Amino acid sequence: MFTGKDIEQMNVSGINPNIAEKQLEYFKKGFPFIKLVRPAIPGDGVKVLSKDEITRLIELYDKESVHEKVVKFVPASGAATRMFKDLYSFVEEWDGADNDENRKKFSSAFTVIDKIKQFAFFEDLKSILKKENNIDFDPGINKKYFKQLIQAILNNNGLNYGNLPKALIKFHSYNNETRTSLEEHLVEGALYSAGFNKKVNIHFTLTPEHLQLFKDLLTKVLAKYEDRFNVKYNITYSIQKPSTDTIAVNPDNTPFRLNDRKLLFRPGGHGALIENLNEIEASVIFIKNIDNVVPDRLKNETVKFKKAIGGLLLELRKSVFLFLQRIEKNENTPALKDEIIDFYKTNFHIVFPNEISIGKLAEFLNRPIRICGMVKNEGEPGGGPYWIFANNNTSLQIIESSQVNYSSEEQVNIFRKASHFNPVDLVCSVTGFKGNKFDLTCFVDPETGFISKKSKDGRDLKALELPGLWNGAMSDWNTMFVDVPLVTFNPVKTINDLLRKEHQ
Repeated sequence: MFTGKDIEQMNVSGINPNIAEKQLEYFKKGFPFIKLVRPAIPGDGVKVLSKDEITRLIELYDKESVHEKVVKFVPASGAATRMFKDLYSFVEEWDGADNDENRKKFSSAFTVIDKIKQFAFFEDLKSILKKENNIDFDPGINKKYFKQLIQAILNNNGLNYGNLPKALIKFHSYNNETRTSLEEHLVEGALYSAGFNKKVNIHFTLTPEHLQLFKDLLTKVLAKYEDRFNVKYNITYSIQKPSTDTIAVNPDNTPFRLNDRKLLFRPGGHGALIENLNEIEASVIFIKNIDNVVPDRLKNETVKFKKAIGGLLLELRKSVFLFLQRIEKNENTPALKDEIIDFYKTNFHIVFPNEISIGKLAEFLNRPIRICGMVKNEGEPGGGPYWIFANNNTSLQIIESSQVNYSSEEQVNIFRKASHFNPVDLVCSVTGFKGNKFDLTCFVDPETGFISKKSKDGRDLKALELPGLWNGAMSDWNTMFVDVPLVTFNPVKTINDLLRKEHQ
């Protein structure tokens, strides 16, 4: 299937030819659909914390987390291009007329124009337009300058936001400063992940072309936030490994080749970041997307529930470790087995048969743990918490629409009945009871990737995405879903999301 040159090409990127062969097989046979049993809901898979529990868990986290190495892990490698898709359409298609028809067709762009002064980047944009185009915003902007305004947001002779990652876009305005989403993560980190030595460890996943821009911004702002919160930041970075890129194929499932006959490999999606997560040296890791941040006036709830689920993780982990220590001391009694079975049923919703051995229970205990915050489903696109059946067992998993068999009315009905939505709000334990670090790649379900249709140089192709970071990549973790308030989930998917009251 592969030529000698193909093998050489893969070796340069660290891609295993055997894995590429396996990926070709997936294109031919497809990925199996997930077997949904029912949605996870409060009282049946989603834990709702009482006020007293929240208070207790926060106190536990504040007391115990100072003895942990806590890392805040922020996937931040995506470019913001999709955030400005409607603005690009406006620049390409607008005929210059400001009428009802165009305002309907380009409603997103006209909203930006009409409310431009409400964006955190307004003063920067105003200065650029005055300097480069001699356009003044006062008393208002003439329609003949609408296109220049939008271009100044997108292009490299303006703010260049169309080519930057979301991390470097100004999200919020304050009385005396503006903040990018990266800076809001610095503030968040200081509020719930500073250890006993006041060190805040934050890890960003980036693309190579944005690394220097990140460093430049941090050079400007880091001292300010260290002084403000009396902390020291330890900022680390990684890029999505080329070795996790996946092979692309033609519509007939033969390898897609470029004009120079080289194979085409594409980034394998956020599931590839399990490799980056696997290299983090920490005992507790919080995971949250780069665009899900709020201004200071709303941070209290975010911090409150971050600490609550962090305390819950530490409490569960302590119980797990105690069980494993007792097993290591050769305590092999029916009473211990009953304790573990009841613990799993109560916390991880896994029901073991009574005849299961202590040794098998130890295998289940000796796994990474994740607590996943879930918000009430109010129509946001994306995955949610479900009970699924796989490997002769029922378990809790986060499922995306691409994993659902839409030809089955029963499965579609189950998928649509979800009460909660996955906001990507996780806290994880990735070390064993002896302090050993788990190899997280051993807990991935490779059968949970998916295939999508793309194009390259005008030619159709099929691409393969690896099991998602919080989906199949964490399939075999011990998992608990917890209800968290909707205010903790405020992603910025389009530029106009910055106009929502939560970001103003």
